[in-house]
Amino acid sequence: MKIRAILTLSVLAVLLGFFSYWVAQQSYSWFPPQAAAESKLFDDLFSLFVGLGIFVWFGVTIPLIYSVIFHRASKYDFSDGPAIEGNTTLEIIWTAVPIVLVLSLAFASYRTYDKMAIQGPTELVHLHVPSLMESAYAAPDKAPVQTTPIEHIDVIAKQWAWIFHYPDRNITSTELHLPAERRIRLTLRSEDVLHGFYVPAFRLKQDVVPNHAIDFEFTPILPGKYRLRDSMYSGTYFSANQADVVVQSLEDYDRWLADAASQTPTTAFNQAAFEYVTKKDKAIGGWETVVPASPPVVNYAPKQEPTSPPA
Repeated sequence: MKIRAILTLSVLAVLLGFFSYWVAQQSYSWFPPQAAAESKLFDDLFSLFVGLGIFVWFGVTIPLIYSVIFHRASKYDFSDGPAIEGNTTLEIIWTAVPIVLVLSLAFASYRTYDKMAIQGPTELVHLHVPSLMESAYAAPDKAPVQTTPIEHIDVIAKQWAWIFHYPDRNITSTELHLPAERRIRLTLRSEDVLHGFYVPAFRLKQDVVPNHAIDFEFTPILPGKYRLRDSMYSGTYFSANQADVVVQSLEDYDRWLADAASQTPTTAFNQAAFEYVTKKDKAIGGWETVVPASPPVVNYAPKQEPTSPPA
């Protein structure tokens, strides 16, 4: 009977393992496209967490539910249960396994973020890191991308707009253009409050802290148009503080830079400013709203249709 129980549990554990692996593979489809090299590393780590989480969750709940259904006392059975003493071996196992599991996941997380090498606000925590950082790779069969930052872009966040400045060409834009397969270094600044630079397709997020310049590195790999969102609540119109991120080939990127450089700076449309101006009542719920910053004056701004503000 004991051998039969062990074999049954082993078969169930193997089946649960295959099911957990299947769910872990499905987790890749839960996210937007992998538009940055770092997103592949992040998705691999997330898939690992999903697979182990499914295995542990079902591994605990299935025996629990089985016991409740098939090993419950009968309706009028008020007798005491059998006197079962502690099992030292079992207690060691169920203490050691979670410890090893948690430490392993912590190490895997550290290794992943180390490989991503996004740098982040290291100067704020007084850490010293090399200026040259190892780049992440999108897949083993891809050629290594360049390891040194070759494109430096200043990012300014304010209530409520994003402004992107390309210092080498002295170009400003309200749309972030990036060359594919090139290391990017953004210098993030806030003119007022705390903002959050977040591009879901890149799996990257960085808080933008007032009075601090934060360098932020990543490597876009998939051409396309993605969305930058302000992930922090920065005031009334923060949901309008979004911008398009265009990843393009190096040739298209150079053409865009040349085209933007030839344009005279003009006032760009700003959704927050539009909503504030068109709203008759400047107070929401009895509270006056913060006046949005002036619409940015930039070389390049995409054509944008104003969206009517909520009633």
